[in-house]
Amino acid sequence: MIRKSLFALNALNFFMADVQAGLGPFLGVYLQARHWPPAEIGIVMTIGGISGMVATTPLGALVDQVRWKRAIVIVAAIAITLAAIAILPRQDFALVAAAQAAIGVAAAAVGPAIAAITLGLVHQQGFAHQLGRNQAYNHAGNVAAAALAGGCGYMFGLGAVFAVLAVTAAFSVASALRIDASQIDHRAARGAGAHDGDSGIARFAVLLQSKPLLVLGATLTLFHLGNAAMLPLLGQALVAHGDGDASAFTGATIVIAQTAMVPVALFAARLAEEKGYWLIFLLALIALPIRGIMASLVTAPWGLVPVQILDGVGAGILGVAVPGLVARVLAGTGHINAGLGAVMTMQGIGAALSTTVGGVIAQRLGYSASFLALGAIAALALILWVAARAITIEACADTPVKTDTETKTAA
Repeated sequence: MIRKSLFALNALNFFMADVQAGLGPFLGVYLQARHWPPAEIGIVMTIGGISGMVATTPLGALVDQVRWKRAIVIVAAIAITLAAIAILPRQDFALVAAAQAAIGVAAAAVGPAIAAITLGLVHQQGFAHQLGRNQAYNHAGNVAAAALAGGCGYMFGLGAVFAVLAVTAAFSVASALRIDASQIDHRAARGAGAHDGDSGIARFAVLLQSKPLLVLGATLTLFHLGNAAMLPLLGQALVAHGDGDASAFTGATIVIAQTAMVPVALFAARLAEEKGYWLIFLLALIALPIRGIMASLVTAPWGLVPVQILDGVGAGILGVAVPGLVARVLAGTGHINAGLGAVMTMQGIGAALSTTVGGVIAQRLGYSASFLALGAIAALALILWVAARAITIEACADTPVKTDTETKTAA
């Protein structure tokens, strides 16, 4: 029954949430506690981001072409875990940078692969609904993992975060294996039309030829340029001020944001089905500049609550909206996952640069100035999305397009 595969898919999203991020913001506080300067922390994070950015589009194209999508997720989970554990014995710059590069490449495969498995199981008509469930389980998994990592880090030291990562990776592999590969419609998974052969090659040109996709990619580049550095900088600011336990604080920031994302993701999926994607993108983009201003005004631990709730609003919405809108734009082309990879590449450019930009500004002008600068960049994303409404509004319509594959299946 497909219900069993969907249950396994939910479990995969739950456990893979922690694995895909590697050490995530814990890396910043882990290195900060070992006397790394903010700029160097930002650089190694940028290296990981750039590696993922370069790999995402070809990996998305690979997902379009192959039938072993579960294996891609499994290999990525194992690779991320081994790369993260490699920095535990020593933390010299070259080793940490290489580990982050490996994590970036492996993590880049996860998003397109899970999106393809989802689309292959539920098709276009059920995609928005299942995306909401995917993201809800993903964020719930992040909450559980962050709480566990923060608690273990508080009791046993930051090294315990590595053990949590290894455990969640093992459960991710088990969950992927529980998805029945025979129930994945690989033509639907790539958005192929009735006359597309399975050997068709997904190309980067899908991004260049679609104006809505170009606008979406540029908007997400600016959004993530403003967003990606905020969470690690919150943890680093706490360490710099000497306020509280770094691992517990970092875990708390993740828990608050991810808890907020669970209902937001479900709400976003429902709103996308009823109103389309343009409005929910607007809501996500409004939240981030406000978050930057608030982060610049508060330094005490209690101030993280409203800041991270806003993170939950923005990221929770986009987690549902981005793959959903890409699937709408490229329905029938056979290149959905290559297109998703291309969009993720563009947002990866912003995310990769964000940690360096934020780290350099924090080192030279202070953390408050860094949060304000990142919030100003995010405001540019909002301006672009509103200005380009005429280009994106048709693709953001509230009725999904049926592919030829789905029409034939329904008949």
